[in-house]
Amino acid sequence: MSNSALLALRVHPDDNVAVALAPLTAGTEVQIGGGDNALVVVLTHDVPAGHKIALTNLSVGESALKYGVPIGRITASAPAGAWIHSHNLGTRLTDAKGYERRHRAQASQANVPATIPTFDGYRRADGRTATRNEIWVVNTVGCVNTAAERIARAAADRFATRVDGIHLDGIHAFAHPYGCSQLGDDLGTTRAVLGGLLRHPNAGGALVLGLGCENNQLPEFLRSQAPKDQSRIRAFNTQDVNDELEAGIAAVGELIERMASDRREVRPASELVLGHKCGGSDGFSGLSANPLLGRLAERITSMGGTVLLTEVPEMFGAEQVLLDRVTSDEVYDAATKMIDDFKAYFVSHGQPVYENPSPGNKDGGLTTLEEKSLGAIQKGGRAPVTGVLRYGEAARPGGLQLLEAPGNDGVSSTAMVASGATMLLF
Repeated sequence: MSNSALLALRVHPDDNVAVALAPLTAGTEVQIGGGDNALVVVLTHDVPAGHKIALTNLSVGESALKYGVPIGRITASAPAGAWIHSHNLGTRLTDAKGYERRHRAQASQANVPATIPTFDGYRRADGRTATRNEIWVVNTVGCVNTAAERIARAAADRFATRVDGIHLDGIHAFAHPYGCSQLGDDLGTTRAVLGGLLRHPNAGGALVLGLGCENNQLPEFLRSQAPKDQSRIRAFNTQDVNDELEAGIAAVGELIERMASDRREVRPASELVLGHKCGGSDGFSGLSANPLLGRLAERITSMGGTVLLTEVPEMFGAEQVLLDRVTSDEVYDAATKMIDDFKAYFVSHGQPVYENPSPGNKDGGLTTLEEKSLGAIQKGGRAPVTGVLRYGEAARPGGLQLLEAPGNDGVSSTAMVASGATMLLF
């Protein structure tokens, strides 16, 4: 990257646009680079911070380049120094599929450090490592949300002193509206996600709370989703007890006893499972926070750690960059299927595939979906893509893995936790 007088930044040497680092007024001279390679343009318009500046004369139909790749097509001629945004730049994307199978062409594995960093975590019996030691109340159906929340609050109050003494980081319930009147794949997905929470390493103990009449029946849920070792799981239907609050508190007390010997110990950073997410993207996200997470992804995966990347609609327009880094034909096929399935879902509901940038994104300088997506996937750096996960599927040890989930923060965060992420970074 090169910059000049902290006014604008050209992200990649091949780019024909730069990003304004502060609000700039018409007539301002902006220099990109230095020495014999310096380029100076004079702004023809005021340019808001985070928005793009033409570095050369751009003709109708020409591609605007950022990150070294096209982010859209010029729709109205723009001289050098012009403000580039929705009034003169449009998407190049169509609904047609056009991927190339050329994986590993651009993957970059960071060097493994001589000494792997460590953190203090909780080692679990299944070999995974937790960043927290909590009791989770997981309910099979939304009808018992209130009961689950009351149990979590009351148990935290009842055992406050003992919690401090045994290294318990909290007692939490996870409300949701599902589990009742669900069938087929819909019910299966609910079970898979709730099962991911039940088996999560940060859940040092889990109370599974059912109602009794729901489709997501407690016995079947436990049979299909609970780990083989159920010594740290307690479960009951509220319809089967006289007082669900007291029964829940008693169950939590038993779990606390099971967790009495849990202690943090020094563990290698390779045992971390990170979930990387976007939060309020603008023209700077792909220049600062996201590339920082990308460097972290490269470093963690080089040590054998795991990083999850999701928000599939925010991969649209940047698919090929990710596909160029997959490690096998199997991963390539799974990745293209996941992306195409999401696109088909949009189309089947009469929604445009490539009109994702929100008003806030556009105010912040993002113009097209490909620009937004190319910035979003910076969170994965250039790490090799080693796997693709279905919604609710457990992450495999090691590597950058693409996870099936939408851009909605609540849904995508839940998906990453259900897959085993022990730390989410926005």
